[in-house]
Amino acid sequence: MNKTELIAAVAEKSGLSKKDADNAVNSMLDVIVETLSKEEKVQIVGFGTFEVRSRSERQGRDPRTNNPITIPASKSPAFKAGRGFKDAVDHE
Repeated sequence: MNKTELIAAVAEKSGLSKKDADNAVNSMLDVIVETLSKEEKVQIVGFGTFEVRSRSERQGRDPRTNNPITIPASKSPAFKAGRGFKDAVDHE
């Protein structure tokens, strides 16, 4: 499912127009991105948690030359699925 299909599904399930569903989906994604950019968590009970994880500086190898290189520290968005989400996916 891509974003357009998600918006159509939200519109159908909620009874909203596609324009309103588009605004709702885009607003939700914007809020999640803005919150993570402040290094705060977004926790949706029963669904999961979006958070920022830090990676420390580490040593790696350049695949072309096989020379050691230093990979700088970075921050990366992460998602951890909640119990309800996991149970819904693993419904066997």
